[in-house]
Amino acid sequence: MSVSPSFRTFVLEQLGRTGVSLRGQSMFGGVGIYAGELFFALLADDTLYFKVDDSTRPDYEALGLGPFRPYGEGSEGMHYFRAPDDLLEDPDELRQWAEKAIDVARRARRQGSRRRSG
Repeated sequence: MSVSPSFRTFVLEQLGRTGVSLRGQSMFGGVGIYAGELFFALLADDTLYFKVDDSTRPDYEALGLGPFRPYGEGSEGMHYFRAPDDLLEDPDELRQWAEKAIDVARRARRQGSRRRSG
């Protein structure tokens, strides 16, 4: 699940060009990408994955994109799906996908807060 330094730099630069203020955090051989405190994307094996929920998952599935599977094929997928390969070359399109993933992370955080307080 390693991430090459050049890929990490490239993705963070491309995402930074979209106007999203973010930071990358090394974790378990990969990189978590945060907008403020919202964990909305990850890098693993030189692949970008965005956080999804029921409202955005169909966008990925329609393109044949699958979930991040930290334990290999056949293991349970996480709520992060592979971004389209050409997305990093189109700042406008990248911004839209990133903003949707940030919104998913925001909703998940609110739902988690309600569960803890309720």
